[in-house]
Amino acid sequence: MKRTLAVLAAVLVLAGLAVYQHITSQDKQAALPAETAPKAGYLAPPFELGTLEGTNLRVGGAREKPLLLNFWASWCWPCEQEAPDLQRLYAKYGDKFDLYAVNLTANDKLADAESFVKRFGLSFPILLDKEGKAGDLYGIRFIPTSFLIDKNGVVQEIIHLQEPKELEKTIQRLIGGK
Repeated sequence: MKRTLAVLAAVLVLAGLAVYQHITSQDKQAALPAETAPKAGYLAPPFELGTLEGTNLRVGGAREKPLLLNFWASWCWPCEQEAPDLQRLYAKYGDKFDLYAVNLTANDKLADAESFVKRFGLSFPILLDKEGKAGDLYGIRFIPTSFLIDKNGVVQEIIHLQEPKELEKTIQRLIGGK
């Protein structure tokens, strides 16, 4: 049963990757490749984006709390599976880490993103990557993809879809727990 679920999850992630690559390749003329994508042990590339609430948030550099930076889209089935877990973990540990969810708005409809946030009751900041620059900067090729960034702005881990218990263990490592 677990093997079947793992195979199904892998197929769905790969399907999401194929759709994302197809969408991002449309309407782009000779886009320059992004420099190397972030790697564990290296500084997280800096960027600033607007949020659904109309404010701007910055990623990169030292910060008060560690950050889980999640890239997603409303049409992504694995993102739908992950959203309740992210919200639960944010409600439980949000005083110890920040969670920014970057909607790949360049390939998503804003109304769909807003509906997704409302449907899952997401209370963490939703950043809008309207031009796709943050996704390109972070080398996003399939979603969901999350970057665990420590207080010093260093990428500690890059994760894709994880089982809820594993995701919680990952968050606990990020915040210095168990």
